[in-house]
Formats: sequence, structure tokens, C-alpha cells
Amino acid sequence: MLEKIIEIAKEAGGEIARFYKGNFAIEFKTNKSDLVTAADKASEKKIIELIEKDFPEHNILTEEREFVNKHSDYTWVIDPLDGTTNFAHGLPIFSVSIGVTRGNETLFGTVYDVTRDKVYYAEKGAGAFENGKQLRVSSNGDLEQSLLVTGFPYNIRQNPMHAIERFNAFLFESRAVRRLGSAALDFCYVASGIFDGFWEVSLNPWDICAGKLIVEEAGGKVTNFNGEEIDIYSKPILATNGIVHEKMVRILQRFND
Repeated sequence: MLEKIIEIAKEAGGEIARFYKGNFAIEFKTNKSDLVTAADKASEKKIIELIEKDFPEHNILTEEREFVNKHSDYTWVIDPLDGTTNFAHGLPIFSVSIGVTRGNETLFGTVYDVTRDKVYYAEKGAGAFENGKQLRVSSNGDLEQSLLVTGFPYNIRQNPMHAIERFNAFLFESRAVRRLGSAALDFCYVASGIFDGFWEVSLNPWDICAGKLIVEEAGGKVTNFNGEEIDIYSKPILATNGIVHEKMVRILQRFND
């Protein structure tokens, strides 16, 4: 099944690549920062077609459509184009993210980095990999020497959950903070040891599902801002190498209401 998920993710990536740096329609959802493009829709259409061909009895939860409930134990959790704003501006940092859950447990996760042709994937209990190479989180335990990554919600002007204050705090407590624009890839870069930690105040299940499993199978830790276990429906997330986790929790808790 993992091989099939990878195949579907790469097929979807092919749909996205057809539009990249070309002419395509752009629509706005909640505001002018929240985009959906023809590539999002083409990728999603391809993914759903392939799932319904091979797994017609499975549920489908995706960013751009209503939940397809087949009353199955299995649910595909999909972001057909994570990093739409980057894609729309020609910035080559975007991905396809597909996770498969059974009940409340994520069994499989795949993130396809389209422009770099890299597939990150994990199966519950079997490790995490990048194009066949096993992934392992970093061994750094010094937050002052850590490279961190974050993202901002579309309503950042309202500063939800003190997102700006938390960002500022980590600027002073770490070596550097990056903001790439694809949460799925942020998770994968934690899993591969590039980043030591990733936090974000508000994510959706399709942002979290595959990446969370990939980090955990690479030896990392994923919780909420209080260090408590989460499922894919949690909004605030913290994903780290596990070693700097408690240090990051303490900083995040400074801004709890």
C-alpha cells in the first residue's frame, strides 16, 4: 500500500509540474493570502481518481473538497499542493502530502517534494525514508545552536495565539529561524536532521498527517505547545528532534493565555 501511495503522490506531482511557471487560474478563499490554483485542483482530481480506482471503499479528507465518508476504518488525508503561495509566485518549495489513517492512528505518510523529485515516506513502526535512504533526526541538544522553522497562519495580522511574540522569542533563543511556506516539507526537514525544531500555531489535518508520522519514525517527537500528545486534528504543533523539545516547550509556554 505504501508503494501505491508513493505512486499516487508522484502522479499528483506530475500534474502540478504541468502548471509550474506557466499560466494558470488563481482563486481566493478566505482572503487574498489564501490561494487556490488550477494546479491544486488538478492534483486533487488526480489523487481522488487513483484512490477511487484502487481503494473505492476508503474515506477521503482533502483540503479543497468536502469529506468523502464511505464509513470505512481507513481515511486518506490529502494536501494536493502544500505551498500554494510559493507555487503561484514561482518559488520552488511546495509538495504533495498524503497520509492514510486507520481509526485515530496514521499508518502511512508520504510527502513528495515536486521540484527536487524527492519522496519522503514512512510506515508505522518501519522507519522513515527519503528516496530509499533512512532518515534520522539531528542529535543537537543546544537550542542556541539550533536551526528552527515555522509558518504563519493566513490571519497573521490578527496575531492568533501570540504567533508573532513566539516567533520573536525564538529569534533570540536559537541560531536562526526559517519560514519556508510548506508545513509538510518542514516536518520532513526535521525528520532528515536539517531543522532541529518546527512549530506552528494553527495547522490542519492535511498539513500534519503525513509529516507527523515521518518525524516520529525518524526518531523525533511531535506534541502540542504544552508537550502533550496530539492527533492530526490538533491546531498548534511542535515537532523536534526530541532533544530540544522541552526547551522549546518552555519558550512556547511563556505566551500561554
